[in-house]
Amino acid sequence: MKADRSSHAQDQLRVSVLSEALPYIQRFSGRRIVVKYGGAAMVHQELRQAVFRDLVLLASVGVQPVVIHGGGPEINQWLGRIGIEARFQDGLRVTDPATMDVVEMVLVGRVNKQIVNGLNRLGGRAVGLSGSDGLLVQARTLGDGSHGLVGEVAAVNPTLLEPLLAHGYIPVISSVAPDGDGQAHNINADTVAGELAAALDAEKLILLTDTAGILRDRHDPDSLIRQLSLAQARQLIAAGVVAGGMIPKTECCIRALAQGVGAAHILDGRVAHALLLEIFSDAGIGTMVVSSHCHQGATA
Repeated sequence: MKADRSSHAQDQLRVSVLSEALPYIQRFSGRRIVVKYGGAAMVHQELRQAVFRDLVLLASVGVQPVVIHGGGPEINQWLGRIGIEARFQDGLRVTDPATMDVVEMVLVGRVNKQIVNGLNRLGGRAVGLSGSDGLLVQARTLGDGSHGLVGEVAAVNPTLLEPLLAHGYIPVISSVAPDGDGQAHNINADTVAGELAAALDAEKLILLTDTAGILRDRHDPDSLIRQLSLAQARQLIAAGVVAGGMIPKTECCIRALAQGVGAAHILDGRVAHALLLEIFSDAGIGTMVVSSHCHQGATA
């Protein structure tokens, strides 16, 4: 009898969760959500499967997810296997031609297909791409070239993605793109995600990270800032509250919003099903940056 009551309570909880999600499913059906996938959520099997399930579920209820990924840890592993030292400068990987060969092989040939296969095994319809495909992303060398073949986004042409999204496919895009001469460049995946979100007129840009979000005190997880306006985000950078690796992520959100993306989110990818918690629940999770405070609610 106790087991029956327990089972009944679990069933009620599932129904309650589905009921809470309904208005969000209705709101975001047919909308585009760009997800930058990286960090712990790529490394740990349980978290990886949770992300894959979230993405397939989103696609199943009519949302149009687009996935941009990096793969730093696996790049480091393969560089070590062939005796190339991984070097970083100003937080960016120094990418000489030999390193670029490894980056391209790992991201385009290995990590990308692992994600595609993982999504397809769960019933998704994923397609693997890189910036080279259909001139999706064009790169230019970053700064004075002191980082080697590290690039920034020079142009985005999302035409290739339109028929895929219209037919229910999940594009999975590695952050490698050629310059005007066809030379492959390694581009920060956050940057690619932000520029694609803007070009696709996405409802949301979501960055999965290894932090809870933007914190008022970086040493205190309880100081999470749940919602920021564009102006407040800029102020926090200027005041040094947003520092280190969170600066480029926050600037990526700011740039995407300035180009018309509905909302940008920095989520803790170490939390299983962070995507669904943010998109389909009342409370949300992580930090949301919006153009102004006229947006209401955790997932507005």
